[in-house]
Amino acid sequence: MADDLSKKLLRLLDDGQPADVRVAALTVLAEVGTKDGDTSKRIVSLVRDPQQPIRLKAIHAIGKLRIDSGLAELLGWVQEGGPEAEQSAQAAAKLGAKGTKSLQDLMPKVAPGLRRYIAAALGSGGTASADSAALHVLLDSDPGVVDATVRSLIAQIPSFTPAKKQSVTEQLLELLKGCDLPAPSALAAVRILAALGDPKAEPIFWDRVQSKYPPDMRAIALQTLGKWIKSPSKEQAKRLFACAAERDFKVAAPALMMLQNMPVQSKSLEDWYGLLTAPDVAVRRLALGKLKEQDNAEFAAMLLPDLKHPDRAYRDDVLQQLSNMDAGRKAIIDALLEAETTDAAWMLARAAAPRIQELPAAMRQKMFVAVCGYLEKDDRRSDALLFLLRETDAADLRERLEEKAAGYRQKKKYEQAMVYLRLLGRDPAIGFADRFDLAAVGLKLSAKDLSHESRHADSCLGHFSHLARHFEPELMKQLEKTKWLEPEDLYYLGFHFSEKDGAERKVAAPILQLVVKRSPKTKTGQAAKTKLKNSGLA
Repeated sequence: MADDLSKKLLRLLDDGQPADVRVAALTVLAEVGTKDGDTSKRIVSLVRDPQQPIRLKAIHAIGKLRIDSGLAELLGWVQEGGPEAEQSAQAAAKLGAKGTKSLQDLMPKVAPGLRRYIAAALGSGGTASADSAALHVLLDSDPGVVDATVRSLIAQIPSFTPAKKQSVTEQLLELLKGCDLPAPSALAAVRILAALGDPKAEPIFWDRVQSKYPPDMRAIALQTLGKWIKSPSKEQAKRLFACAAERDFKVAAPALMMLQNMPVQSKSLEDWYGLLTAPDVAVRRLALGKLKEQDNAEFAAMLLPDLKHPDRAYRDDVLQQLSNMDAGRKAIIDALLEAETTDAAWMLARAAAPRIQELPAAMRQKMFVAVCGYLEKDDRRSDALLFLLRETDAADLRERLEEKAAGYRQKKKYEQAMVYLRLLGRDPAIGFADRFDLAAVGLKLSAKDLSHESRHADSCLGHFSHLARHFEPELMKQLEKTKWLEPEDLYYLGFHFSEKDGAERKVAAPILQLVVKRSPKTKTGQAAKTKLKNSGLA
């Protein structure tokens, strides 16, 4: 019955039949036909048919039916090029050992483009001889030929039997264990091994993740190992950490995928710390997340430089991590004390603020010393430190500032004292004592120019006016006790108040009388008497 069908189909191949009928007949013959003499002869004769669709179908049928007598025609087309060349190479590769050898013999004689057709055909031939030849082609010096072979072989792997997979795996392993291969050939062998997925190749892949191999090969090896390895050994983990720290992300990424499933253990801490300096921010972020439970000076020191990292989101993560650690908050304060700019100081201060109360007293003292240095140099970095000290204990900061101001005042270093008193004066809740010191030290520093314009602009007189209006009894008692205010200072104050109204004028007389009392025979004392008389205050 099959012979009858073949004869009917052969009649449909006659030249007088329409082209589409002839193509259909060849298609059916390739699937159900037999290799009898007439069928084989007729199909081979159509390889040179004037119509290309018929030629291509005839070439396909020769390979499908494995018609050995058509090999010469196929090899002829391979040498000529065109669509027929690629199809002919595919068909010849299916003709067993003879076809394979013929294609191998032909490879050195044709142009590079045609050699790639042959290589691809050997890779997809499907016969034992074609597979063996394809593996041999992997050693070719033309990377294009090697790549064509690899793609064809990989495409065929799903159809391999278990025995064939094992055989090809063993051949590739042997190839990779041998002499040094050209880079394209070695990469090709690793690509095919990865597609085969045989765990016997695991040692080869672990070897190929090392930095001495090209990035493409390392990436393939890591991706393959990622499908198999759940708990790497110590040495294997070392290699993964080294890969994750690579600048080339195609190497780092698959290593990262494997590391993210590994627990952090004390013996691997140094390796995790090493990832905090990796070129890629994704690697650093993974390490940061893995190490979030750590709280030690080494970890904090590793994180501190990343406060200047260009990736803002990562910087925020680092700040958050540091602020959650005892060692991290200490590291932030240490960095704050050495901040190069006001902006940098504020960034660090805000990071430390949420848990600043937990800082030890010694560290707060260190911060206050730094504040004093900045304040006396009029350095705005002091603001960030003052913010933190207020957040810690505002009352304690006020006492420290008062002590500092008093110490300088007692040494008659009024300019330095004014630095701290002016700061205390910013507090709306400032008390009488601090207000008085602020006004009195300002009086010592005043030029004491009696002209109306100068007195109007003199801030210390403004402070004394406030005291006169709100603290009159306390003001006079304190002026009488304050021996470091000279008669010239008091005369300037009394002179100003004598020309005012209300509470200021009310205290002008006792202030000028105090001048007379302390210095009755001096020009200042005489001037005070005259002012009392002329102002109607005597």
